[in-house]
Amino acid sequence: MGGVMTWMYRGGRPSRPARMLNALAAWQYGLGLAPRHWMTMEVPGRRTGRTISVPIVVADHDGERYVVSMLGEKANWVANVRAAGGRVVLRRRRREPVRLVEVPVAQRPPILRRHLALAPGARPHAPVDRHAPLDDFARVAAGIPVFRIVAAESSAR
Repeated sequence: MGGVMTWMYRGGRPSRPARMLNALAAWQYGLGLAPRHWMTMEVPGRRTGRTISVPIVVADHDGERYVVSMLGEKANWVANVRAAGGRVVLRRRRREPVRLVEVPVAQRPPILRRHLALAPGARPHAPVDRHAPLDDFARVAAGIPVFRIVAAESSAR
């Protein structure tokens, strides 16, 4: 790891410039002014209840959609999603209320690889190369939260 991207997220937390760029990206992605997999996720803050907008990349795999935490367990949005019972809103030109359901560790490797194929900004933070075999992804999967996106009224399967 190295470079500007890791500097902006030293210690796994966004610096002030990273927070400013994330706010801009969240606005841009929400309007649909980005590749189709890039969206904005709105989640209530676990302490304040205020809506927090986070730019995300939605990975598609085997007919399902997934959200991956590029910063692993350290990402603040992961704690907020868990505190909200997975209830969030995705935005890309329109609002889509959904539930995020945590994916078991054993199912994460191919989703992680797909996420890195779609999310160039996540690559400097990944502990494995995007072209690595699935076994390499399996070794790091426990430390990288992955959530399946389901319709808000659906229950987890």
